[in-house]
Amino acid sequence: MSTTAYLFTRRQLLAVLVAAAALSYLFQNTYVYLYANWQREEYSHGFLIPILSGLLLWQRRRQFEALPFNGSWAGVALMLVGLALYVLGTLAAITAVDAYAMVIVIAGAVLAALGWRAFRIALAPLALLLLMNPLPAFLYNNLSSQLQLISSQLGVAVIRLFGISVFLEGNVIDLGSYKLQVVEACSGLRYLFPLFTLGVIVAMFCRSRLWIRAVIVLSTVPITILMNSFRIGVIGVLVDRFGIEQAEGFLHDFEGWIIFMACMVLLIAESWLLLRLTGDRRPLREIFAIDWPAPRAAGAAAQPRALGAPAIVALLVLLAVALPARAIPQREELVPERDALSGFPLQLDAWSGRRGRLDADTLDILKLDDYLMADYALPAQSPVNLYVAYYASQRTGVSAHSPASCLPGNGWRMTEIGRYQVPGVRIGATPLQVNRVVIGQGSARQLVYYWFQQRGRVVTNEYAVKWYLFVDSLRRQRTDGALVRLITPLREGEAIGAADARLGRFAAEAVTRLTRYIPD
Repeated sequence: MSTTAYLFTRRQLLAVLVAAAALSYLFQNTYVYLYANWQREEYSHGFLIPILSGLLLWQRRRQFEALPFNGSWAGVALMLVGLALYVLGTLAAITAVDAYAMVIVIAGAVLAALGWRAFRIALAPLALLLLMNPLPAFLYNNLSSQLQLISSQLGVAVIRLFGISVFLEGNVIDLGSYKLQVVEACSGLRYLFPLFTLGVIVAMFCRSRLWIRAVIVLSTVPITILMNSFRIGVIGVLVDRFGIEQAEGFLHDFEGWIIFMACMVLLIAESWLLLRLTGDRRPLREIFAIDWPAPRAAGAAAQPRALGAPAIVALLVLLAVALPARAIPQREELVPERDALSGFPLQLDAWSGRRGRLDADTLDILKLDDYLMADYALPAQSPVNLYVAYYASQRTGVSAHSPASCLPGNGWRMTEIGRYQVPGVRIGATPLQVNRVVIGQGSARQLVYYWFQQRGRVVTNEYAVKWYLFVDSLRRQRTDGALVRLITPLREGEAIGAADARLGRFAAEAVTRLTRYIPD
């Protein structure tokens, strides 16, 4: 029985090359952004993703040859959505948006050319491209904070298995002689992102049931958490026995490499076990074999491929947009004049303050441009700690770390959390609304107010902060802003209402003065 092989003509291949050149020209700044992020350990696998995506598409080329391409107008619409997102990201100068826009444009162009039947074959390799893009900063920070807490708790459990007395306070592991800080680099994200990507690739090559492939992908998360926690526990044991050098330098990095290789072995072993438990006795080389394209069937009738109107329109739209979009001027970010927070007064009416400092490691993590940390007190009353973290620009993913993520890392449990309007206190014409949190650590309790003060707005929702960041970058060419946090300890037996009144009185004195240091 003869079959038909649909082949591209030379003109069509030339059109594909032109489209690729237009995409490369349009997204050249995006490639620079991706390359810079691929230097980070957690995204170092990004270099391989486009290669693997291309390999998977090439592997399926005989399936493409067997189908006539019936282009879809939905692809043109999807491509227009991606191009609009790119333009908005360019105007706002937020390159992270461009990276996702690029994948959407590529998917739209492929759908416009191939149509739905062939697009389903290409969908998995195209979706793989999303894994080469870094997470938005606020998602990354929140995920990192949660993984740090989990890894710290499980790591301490490993240390205790060796009979070592250890105390955990947030992300600080106290061994008595030494204290280990489980910092962002130890959160496990350096393993999670590459291992998750590996799990997706393994699932794509796995010739087995869908639920097995889904389990392989999802299991990369607990594998990473458990192995990273085991690594932290082992480091704690080695530090206790042989000294702090075990947690530093080459040995620390080498331990990380060993753990990642162990994660890979566990993933492969889990895949083998799942298959055996379900009665699949095929050898792994058969289950995970890479199918190289078979030779074209003998006697197959070669037929020039006919590309429909959607493919032609998609190419014309891409060419029409590429030059004007690249011609959009790089808008210079406006950073308003302001007073440095070092000049914030330490005497606020009857409140007397004493300035504090953040250590170098904390400053390296926060990446802020200016800050204020000071303790204020009235005579014979509990103090109020004022912390302001100011960022002149938040375009490149740098942003304020939410206390909701940071406080648990320091060992504090949030027992109450909600929104609260501070009576009688306004910023401009707007009543001051804050996130109000009661935290506890042992018998100690504290009351926390915090809010994000961004370009004349007081915002309590982190997702709203990101939305306004995008809008203001687009409309006002500004992304400056600050996190403001007030903390006061609760004396034994003191009512929460008394602490509210204390923070309210202090806010009335301090908040109106902040406008010189956090511009509207």
